[in-house]
Amino acid sequence: QVQLVESGGGLVQPGGSLRLSCAASGFTLDSYAIGWFRQAPGKEREGVSCVSRSGGDTYFADSVKGRFTISRDNAKNTVYLQMNSLKPEDTAVYYCAADSLFGRLLGYVQTSADIGSWGQGTQVTVSS
Repeated sequence: QVQLVESGGGLVQPGGSLRLSCAASGFTLDSYAIGWFRQAPGKEREGVSCVSRSGGDTYFADSVKGRFTISRDNAKNTVYLQMNSLKPEDTAVYYCAADSLFGRLLGYVQTSADIGSWGQGTQVTVSS
């Protein structure tokens, strides 16, 4: 079965950090660019970040720029989203998505497009 599985979410205080993981099952992740999206309660899904297949190209939404980093370990078939200096407004369910074309995925992330098929996501709650 081909799927992406998100993990690493949790409850953290403002200013804290979390590292989310996006693990591939049933396919090789190094053939795909990976993007992260999030959806807060009562809000539309928002594109957060994406990384190219090689890891050499990345993008971050203005709302997370300077606080989040994205990386990939193709040997472990996993992409990571390191989230630092977390704010209450970062509270959301975080999802990852794959696309064979970085440019296309970048467009989806920048426009917060609904790409249709989503996993279960991982909940991030930032609260004191």
